Parts: sequence; structure tokens; C-alpha cells
Amino acid sequence: MDLQEMIGGECHPSFANVADAFAENFELRKEVGASVCAFHKGEKVVDLWGGHTDETKETSWNEDTMSVVFSCTKAATALCAHLLVERGQLNLNAKVGDYWPEYACNGKEDTTVLMMLNHSAGAAAFKDPIKPGGFADWDYIIGELERMEPWWKPGIRNGYHMISFGWTVGELVRRVSGKSLGTFFREEFAEPLGTDFWIGLPETLESRLAPMIAFIPGPNDPLTPFTQAVVTDPESLQHKAMMNMGAPDFNARETHAAELGGGGGISNARGMAKLFSCLSPSSDMQMFSSDRIAAMGQVSAATREDATLLIPSRFGQGFMASMDNRALPGGHEASVIMGRNAFGHVGMGGSVVFFDPDCDLVFAYSMNRMGAGILLNARGQSLIDAAYESLGYQSNASGAWMP
Repeated sequence: MDLQEMIGGECHPSFANVADAFAENFELRKEVGASVCAFHKGEKVVDLWGGHTDETKETSWNEDTMSVVFSCTKAATALCAHLLVERGQLNLNAKVGDYWPEYACNGKEDTTVLMMLNHSAGAAAFKDPIKPGGFADWDYIIGELERMEPWWKPGIRNGYHMISFGWTVGELVRRVSGKSLGTFFREEFAEPLGTDFWIGLPETLESRLAPMIAFIPGPNDPLTPFTQAVVTDPESLQHKAMMNMGAPDFNARETHAAELGGGGGISNARGMAKLFSCLSPSSDMQMFSSDRIAAMGQVSAATREDATLLIPSRFGQGFMASMDNRALPGGHEASVIMGRNAFGHVGMGGSVVFFDPDCDLVFAYSMNRMGAGILLNARGQSLIDAAYESLGYQSNASGAWMP
């Protein structure tokens, strides 16, 4: 099968650069199966998919193929919290204990809702061992969070809450709305927007999933400080954040069914882009005020060394901002270069979704072959670069794409 037969969908002529970069990912960067979608000023300008659902290349990646998008799910979880803020039901400056009294103990008493969203709450990983399969038991995990002491005094620094974000923020959504995170997201976002994005996948849709293909480092691949800590220090925050999750298999039905708001969402590029289109002023399904949208992306926590990732990081209110770590060793797998006011989220292995209010661009990319690192790799970044170049942007040398 030649490349033209492998890729389906449509692309506006002015965004042909994105189509070219998408094809190059299969030719040059070992893409297996993937999708990319973009809306510009409310118009869908890119909607492409291609490749295969597995390494044997026996089954094609189709228009409705989905995959686990890992931490892009955090963006969906954050949108749920912001909808409650928009409605006046959740106060970002209030203490978590006002909504979730059992959490306010063992050094966590002064944790605010905003700290949960911007990764400064100190609940970045579970200290005690999580039982096998514990990730699928919501009440059990909430109990673990209530009992634990924070890794640092809440609010004094930030460190990426890799998987725990889904429960720290998700439990606030549940307490305030009275609905589980997955139910609230489905009823308030996925169904009204008509988007394929699931936090807790129905079994009837299991056949549409492309299995995730794990990244296997080569003998000469450099280890980042984060990876070094994961493999050498079992008591480190990095090891606990990555390895102490109850051993979920992200290709297993049990994991797909669980409401993992920190990293278990299932979608594709079109599904993620349609979700984020509710932020565009050009959308007829906009769900937030312009003030709330501006606040979402405003950098709320930034540091020269993220307590978890051990790299510089920048976060808005539940979303990633542009992060340029290209000067660091292995920094091309520890960066995400978007517009200077863009915000969204990257998923482990390389998926991404974001909204750029400066140019009214919604962009999303999903894939099944994971790359190195927690942030983007060359496949996703090349597509983002092509999208900005299609809009006439000139350079990202400053650390963000500039007109």
C-alpha cells in the first residue's frame, strides 16, 4: 500500500503544509497510525487520518479510529472544573476543604482549588503502594489522597501531577456536580458537542481502539534526569509518579472503562479538536465567557525545575502553556512549542490538543506509536509548526510561535 492510499480525509489548500508534514511522519519518523485535525476561525481546515492500528499493519486506521490520548485527558478534566467555575459553583481561590472536607488534613488544609489545577498542590504522586487495579476503584484512590501527606507545602512550588490530577480535580467536579467525572464530561461536553472523547469508554466502542505501542529506548538513547530518577530511585517522586499507579495496562478493557481523568481518556484528533472548539469565539457552541477563557491560559505556575519532571515547566489553570526546553539534553522530547498565548495539553508519547486565542486556532493530533518522553516529539511538533507556518507565522525561536 502506497502512502496516498494510507491517508484519508481532507485539508484546505492553505494548510497543505500540514498534510505534507503528516505524510512525512509516516515516511521519515516511523509513524504507525495517527490523526490530525485543526479548526481556524471556526472552519475545519485539516481533518486527516492514516496508517494502521497495529505494528503488523494488517488493519487500517480509519476515520473513526480512536486511541488512548493520555494526559490530553487533563485538558478535558480541567474544562469540567472551569464550567463549574463559570457557573459560580466552584471558586478557584477557595480551599479544597470547602468542597471536600476529608482532604483538608495532614498538611493539606490550606490547599486551594487553583493549586489542584496548576500542579502546585503537592499531591503529585501516591506515597504508599497502590493495590493492583486500584486505579479503577475511585473511592479507594480518593481515600489514599485524603490520607497522604503532600510532597511539599501546598502552593510553594509546582510539580506535574502526572496521574493524580484526574482524581484531585475530578473529585472536586464530583463533589460539586454530584456526578462522576466521566458522566459530567459526557453530559456537559461530549454529547452537546457531538465529539468522540471518552473518560470511561463504553464496551460497545472497544473495537474502534488502536492499541498503544510502547516506546522502547535504544541502548544509545540518553536518559533524561526524570528517567534516571524513575529507574534508579524507587523512593523518588519521579518513580512514584510513573510507577505507583496500580499497574494499569492501557491496552486493557478495565483501563479503558475506568474514569482516569489524569491520563486515560480515549479520542482521536477530530474528537479533541471538536472539544476545544467550544473555546473558539467563532464556534456556535462556545461554552465559556471570554474572561474565563483568558484566565484558563494565563500562566499560573512556572518554574526553572518542575518538582516532578525536573525541567522548566509552565502551566495555566489546568493547561500547559508553551514550553521550550530545546536547549536541554533531550529537550526536543521535553518541549511543546505553541503560540505565546496558546494553551492545551500534551499526552505522554506525543498526542496534543490546544487552542490559540491570538489566531483562533484549534489543533489536535493523536497516534498509537508512542515516542520518548512525557511531552511532544518531532512528529507532533512538526505538525504544529506546519499549522503556524500555514498562518504566516515566521519563527518560534523565542520559545513560542510569533507572527
